[in-house]
Amino acid sequence: MVVVEHRDYNLDLDTGRIVGYAGRDVPDDDLLRTCVHCGMCLPSCPTYRLTGQEASSPRGRLWLMRAVADGRLELLDPIFDEQMYQCLNCRACEAVCPSGVHYGPLVEASRAQLEQHRPRPGRERLLRGVAMGWLFGEPKRLRTLVAGLRFYQRSGLAALVRRSGLLKLTGTAELEAMMPPVSKRSLVPGRERWLPKRAERTARLFNGCVMGTVFADTNRAAARAMGHNGTAVDVPVGQRCCGALHVHAGMMEEARTLARRNVDAFEPSGHDPVVVTAAGCGAALKEYGFLLKDDLAYADRAARFSARVRDVTEYLGDLGLRPPSHEVNATVTYQEPCHLAHAQRITSQPRALLKAIPGLKLFEMRESALCCGSAGIYNLIRREMAEQLGDRKARHVMETPATTVVTANPGCAMQLRASLGRNGGTAQVRHIVEVLDEAYGGERATRRQGWTPEGERRLSPEPS
Repeated sequence: MVVVEHRDYNLDLDTGRIVGYAGRDVPDDDLLRTCVHCGMCLPSCPTYRLTGQEASSPRGRLWLMRAVADGRLELLDPIFDEQMYQCLNCRACEAVCPSGVHYGPLVEASRAQLEQHRPRPGRERLLRGVAMGWLFGEPKRLRTLVAGLRFYQRSGLAALVRRSGLLKLTGTAELEAMMPPVSKRSLVPGRERWLPKRAERTARLFNGCVMGTVFADTNRAAARAMGHNGTAVDVPVGQRCCGALHVHAGMMEEARTLARRNVDAFEPSGHDPVVVTAAGCGAALKEYGFLLKDDLAYADRAARFSARVRDVTEYLGDLGLRPPSHEVNATVTYQEPCHLAHAQRITSQPRALLKAIPGLKLFEMRESALCCGSAGIYNLIRREMAEQLGDRKARHVMETPATTVVTANPGCAMQLRASLGRNGGTAQVRHIVEVLDEAYGGERATRRQGWTPEGERRLSPEPS
């Protein structure tokens, strides 16, 4: 085999194949060699549980990655491509691996290699560029789109479209079923803050893209819950999407651009915790140090930023929750987001918060930490497997007496909503901070206590 090494690829002159890895974001060989192929990861892997195929397991995928690295398998082999994208990247294998294999960055780097070296059809490139680049690159664009969704839901147009049969005709009924009620208004950085009278500390809220628009009221609920626990909360101007979707799609340069913007936005706030309400965002933000490790201007700054990031359940749980003032007479079960339980290893704090709410009854479901099938946009591009996992999760929810299923990630919430509806489940889906906020009296309680009114203009608000 005669191989010509190029800056961006290695070419086998005998076969014309691209062999090995080249360019940026090469899977780390030391990480690959950490795996001892013991098989402890197999029962925790959702795709292996569904297919029973070795290639669909973390161990099998790591073998494929090594085979490409060693030149035994072509980078653009269809089997390698399929398995790198069949993976949900739920990180459940990391949580049980006795060797400590850091699997997430390996599959993300493998996808980045595929994106660098394989040609995508023009239509796919355009769609990815518009959705992942143009839309998520600028918050104002996303807020405009969500305003349209808000009008669709609140004007009666949604009911009319459902009755018309147009959704089934266009194959978008399942997608529409995922959409929760959109918040009345987006949360614009710099325009709202929460200042309890006896604030003992300050924190900065990471607004995100979907959380700051579709789920803006959830972010507000989180800020109020933190305020009741002695924390003044601000939403820094200039922040962007966390880049998690881009990393999962192999679009690493786009993710790095967003990461730099976020580091810049939060750096002026010093050492204040950066509190996140979406598990997927939190996992991505905590890995900025790794994402920007080769950027001389940002590597250290990104690592310092990542050290400040806290999931809201982690922040409140570690702080020690002040007793809520209102009973919440509800029966709930808790669905663990993968990137909270596996990537961030946060499992006890959410349950402790729920158990601290007076009147609340918590029932554990089976396989609470098994992926629900959301996985970023996995439920959009790989619907069959995502629906199998969603149906499995819905059945486990329905086995409990819970009337509400609580989670801590927007993708999970939307997937649960659709899966329960498809299976005849009636349980309500809520974010854990919404339940906490209710236990503290909600927005009315903050107004009665004389907090700074929400909606106050700051000196340098972000444009709407």
